[in-house]
Amino acid sequence: MTAVHPLLALLIGLGLTGVLVLLLRWTYGRGRSLVARRPRAGNPDEYGLLVSVASPTDPDDALRMSALLTAEGVRHTLVETSAGPRLMVWPDDSAKARQALDQR
Repeated sequence: MTAVHPLLALLIGLGLTGVLVLLLRWTYGRGRSLVARRPRAGNPDEYGLLVSVASPTDPDDALRMSALLTAEGVRHTLVETSAGPRLMVWPDDSAKARQALDQR
């Protein structure tokens, strides 16, 4: 068998130690994480471009309103805000959504 040169063995050991340090730093470091944070309820005005068009009183009312907007072809989402549930739509669809919900 051939023996490994001591300098080469030292470099391999240092290289492996460096890789382990980088992996542990990436794993336990603070800052960016690959695991998503738990969602939190925000204020109704914290949803970017989406605007609130209705605030359902209970889950059944929310499903009815959602079905109405789906039937009208309005893209929407139901979110749980800190002020209660809200139906959110894009600004261009807000007039159509309010009209559909007013006719119910």
